[in-house]
Amino acid sequence: MNETIDRLPGIQHVDHVAFTVPDLEAAARLFTLLGAEELYRSTRGPDPAVMPEHFGVPADAHLELRMFRLPPNLNVELFQWWSADRSLTFPRASDAGGHHLCFVVDDVDDVVTAIGRFEGVTILGHRKEVAGDSPAVAGNRWVYARTDWGLILEFVDRSRVQDPPRLVGPADWTTPTITTTKDLP
Repeated sequence: MNETIDRLPGIQHVDHVAFTVPDLEAAARLFTLLGAEELYRSTRGPDPAVMPEHFGVPADAHLELRMFRLPPNLNVELFQWWSADRSLTFPRASDAGGHHLCFVVDDVDDVVTAIGRFEGVTILGHRKEVAGDSPAVAGNRWVYARTDWGLILEFVDRSRVQDPPRLVGPADWTTPTITTTKDLP
């Protein structure tokens, strides 16, 4: 029987995104520049009984990871892997598996100036502004940048968009209610 489901049961929220990087120290410096704080570090492998089955990687693969909190709303996990057949080719935006990480900023031009001083990050082209061909986001000012290991970063200023689509943002964030034992009946 091929049952259709509308949504996986029990999904609560996104916990984190993860990126595999060729140099964990350099990537950690970049994410610190982007405002992240390191939460923890871990290592795993090599373990031929675990790595192929649970990670889909060769038996000799092993990793080091660092988890970061990127305030106010994202956890980012950075992995550095080692294995005999590891590829150093990072997918381009147009390749399957391609991706980018976007930050909302106050002023794209200020970010272009600042990030241009960070070794290992290249601004792609120049700042662009979305025109009337995309009316829902006309006025967006944005720029892409690429790390020397292939991660594409986007910086966007949405302050000029007249009637923006309802993307998740600060208006959706809530402060969790903390219940103490004295508050319980």
